[in-house]
Amino acid sequence: MRLPRPSAPICLLDLAAEHAALQPALDAAVREVLAEAAFIQGPAVGQFAAELGAYLGKAHVVPCASGTDALTLALLSLNLPAGAEVIVPAFTYVATLEAAALLGLRPVLADVRPDTFNLDPAAVVAALTPRTGAIIAVHLFGQCADLEALGALAADHGVALIEDNAQAVGATFQFASGEVVHAGTVSAVGTTSFFPSKNLGALGDGGALLTRDPARAALLQQLANHGQSQKYHHQRIGLNSRLDTLQAALLRVKLRQLPANTAARQAVAARYDGALSGVPGLQIPARDARSSHVFHQYTVQVEGPGRRDALRNYLHQCGVPTAVYYPLPAHQQPAYAYLGYRAGQFPVAEQLCETVLSLPMHPLLTAEQVDYVGEAFNSYLISAERV
Repeated sequence: MRLPRPSAPICLLDLAAEHAALQPALDAAVREVLAEAAFIQGPAVGQFAAELGAYLGKAHVVPCASGTDALTLALLSLNLPAGAEVIVPAFTYVATLEAAALLGLRPVLADVRPDTFNLDPAAVVAALTPRTGAIIAVHLFGQCADLEALGALAADHGVALIEDNAQAVGATFQFASGEVVHAGTVSAVGTTSFFPSKNLGALGDGGALLTRDPARAALLQQLANHGQSQKYHHQRIGLNSRLDTLQAALLRVKLRQLPANTAARQAVAARYDGALSGVPGLQIPARDARSSHVFHQYTVQVEGPGRRDALRNYLHQCGVPTAVYYPLPAHQQPAYAYLGYRAGQFPVAEQLCETVLSLPMHPLLTAEQVDYVGEAFNSYLISAERV
């Protein structure tokens, strides 16, 4: 069945168009950095940290070179003994495990919830041992993991909670007490990424650490700068992990647009909900009522063996790009075979890898484009019934 295409092609992510709207401000930011010639730890780095901290409810922000470095530095700041266990989701990007493994710590996997895809507190309970040093909660696809339950577990067992907030900058979580907090600022330390595709993305790589503890912020700042607080005086073994001044200047421009972009993403998601809610065998993204959702991804689940990939191929023919985050669970990655896990140990993560499908999601998607995606889904069902 041929569908009339929308007036403009659909992009999975349209950074070129997003940046075009900001071009004068981005150009001015570049010129200012070039004029100052302070390319490392220039004024824009501190200014961006302060502005992002204010946006996140007066958090301390320590910029660094990447989201992966942020995870590494967060774990490094805990001073865990070699071989200590770090509980991580079985359904996540590999960087969550990588940071622990590179520090000589042992990633311990726990399954995720089938609705929100976030770490399942019950699975964390089963994974806790006397060797557990930290739990990393990944706020996947744009909404918070269960910070209430995970925070209580961490406190009860005397372990640190780290929030991997690379995909949920700006999301909030409401506790039973009524307190509302920003994702990434609740735990001992949060991390985020400014990879270009993120909701708050640089024009290169970058990351940051988030905390409400000024002492930990000072420690993280030291660790990210060769373990020094004073030049050539190194109190600790650290990393060379600094956000470039140029990227900080560009991020200052993009941070000002973040609230409007988040609202636009949420509007796109609501229209997707309306277009896709009646499609049989399709689950639209679940919402945790306690968390806002900033929709880094709009990820559906396609029921039925092999049906996701067949649908994805059909959508491609219709001009609808899609992505699969993630096609292989963490315990089946060859690099982590040494952990000794086997197929079937994390059934939810394994099932998600077979069923999830992320649709185009960015602030500039039009109603016409979103409706076309819904029509393509329904067209696929009609075509499948005829086979």
